[in-house]
Amino acid sequence: MRRGNPRAHGTRNLRTTMEPFPLASVSPVVIDLDTLLARCRRGDPLAWEELVRRFQGRIYGFAVFYLRDREEARDAAQEIFVRLYKHLGEMRDGGTFVPWLLTMARNCCIDRLRALGARAPQDPIEIDPPSMAPSPEDAMLQHARRTLLYRALDTLSDVNREIVLLKDIHQLKIEEIGSLLRLPIGTIKSRSNRARTELAKAVRSMAGATP
Repeated sequence: MRRGNPRAHGTRNLRTTMEPFPLASVSPVVIDLDTLLARCRRGDPLAWEELVRRFQGRIYGFAVFYLRDREEARDAAQEIFVRLYKHLGEMRDGGTFVPWLLTMARNCCIDRLRALGARAPQDPIEIDPPSMAPSPEDAMLQHARRTLLYRALDTLSDVNREIVLLKDIHQLKIEEIGSLLRLPIGTIKSRSNRARTELAKAVRSMAGATP
């Protein structure tokens, strides 16, 4: 079924939704992902806004993890959702949507890094999108814990860091990670165990060195 011109319709809605990531004005009723995708394919603008709202923070954080620059990550998130809109017809199974979306996001981030002609900087940066403000004391504690975790993540190899991101943060299955990274399942399993051990040691070491 005809969805309309992405530039004339989907991109306009995307821009108003993504900048600067406000909540979309949709019904609070929770819609299952299969139904949401079907409605998006039929050209339902409210369903599209809900889909963006549901995944925007996750994709933004994913992009920051790779690009290590918030402005670049915002641009990348915008581009990822434009790509998603153009390829909605290819995705009909909500059960495989997240791995499919993250593969698209990873490819987009790698393309941007190549276009920039440089790897992401190694300085640790928080990748969590803004959330409801806790108390000042809780905010300081959460900030310290996140900073420690991201510093520890930066001690891992690129592949091991990606595996932690995909498995422990985004909850992908081993088989999905293997497909995304194009690595054997046995390699993913062994690297995952090694990465978690290395990450725990790094966190303990850094926590002990923190005054």
